[in-house]
Amino acid sequence: MGLCQARRRASGLISRRRGGLFEYKQCIVVRTDLQLSVGKWCAQAAHAAVMASDEARLRHRSWFRGWSREGQKKVVLRVSSLEELLELRRKAEELGLPTSVVEDRGLTEVEPGTVTCIGVGPARSELVDKVTSSLSLFR
Repeated sequence: MGLCQARRRASGLISRRRGGLFEYKQCIVVRTDLQLSVGKWCAQAAHAAVMASDEARLRHRSWFRGWSREGQKKVVLRVSSLEELLELRRKAEELGLPTSVVEDRGLTEVEPGTVTCIGVGPARSELVDKVTSSLSLFR
């Protein structure tokens, strides 16, 4: 597999699982304009994943169950500003996707209320891709 294909697979544009394509996924989108430690990034992404999956479990049960059965695919992506992040949230909500917005409490590395990331999905991969397919992987 070439590097370009490997990147597309990692970002979810080519999604494979044993026995076929992933039908469902969740994307976590983080802001790279914030200077956070690796541990803080991990915690913020985990908050977004849990919050968005809880919304899916309550409002989109079939998506949540399908995603759970497939192994709960998650992809972590990046944007460079709060404005980009909020625009993605708007698009996701317009499509009726489960979403979450993480606002930090400000106890350690950022000011209280700082929006650090969002969760989109779990939902059908093709719907999530309408919001996130142009984004790069978080590294």
